[in-house]
Amino acid sequence: MALLLFIHSNLDMTTLKVGDKAPDFKSVDENGNVIALKDYVGKKLILFFYPKDDSPGCTKEACSLRDNYRALTKAGYTILGFSPDKYTKHKKFIDKYEFQYSLVADPDKEIIKNYACWGPKKFMGREVIGVYRTTFLVNEKGIIDHIFIKVKTKDHAQQILDQVEQMQTA
Repeated sequence: MALLLFIHSNLDMTTLKVGDKAPDFKSVDENGNVIALKDYVGKKLILFFYPKDDSPGCTKEACSLRDNYRALTKAGYTILGFSPDKYTKHKKFIDKYEFQYSLVADPDKEIIKNYACWGPKKFMGREVIGVYRTTFLVNEKGIIDHIFIKVKTKDHAQQILDQVEQMQTA
C-alpha cells in the first residue's frame, strides 16, 4: 500500500491571521444554489478547505465532521467545505457519505486563493501546486477566530471541538 504525503512549510500557509475579516465569497453549493459569505452574517462558521472530493484524506476529514456534526452545530457552528471540484461532484460526494453540510464549488480556485489556501506543496517527494488543507473558525461578525493549518484528517472534528472549548474558557 502506497503512502501519500502532502507537506507544505509554514511559509506556504495562509497569510490570513486570527482577527482578520474573513474574505468574502460567492459560488454555488452542491445543488447549484448560489451561496455567499453574506448569507451567514450573525452565524459562526467552520470553513474547511480540502484538495479533492472522494480522496482518502479528504474523505476522512469530511466524515469526521459528519460524525461529529451534532456536537459542532450544538457549539453554534455552520459547516461549509471548499474544494476545486464542481458542484455536481460535490453532490455525489455528499450523497455517497451522507454529509449534513454543504460543499462549495470553487473550480476557478478564486475562493481558495482569497483564503490563501493555494500554492506549492510536496507530494510524494516532488513539488506540486494544490490546495492547502486548512480550516477557519469564523465568528458571527465575520472575523477569523482560529486557523487550523495542521489538520488531522481522521480527528479534525475533535481538533475543532477542543479549540472551541479552549476559546470559550479563555
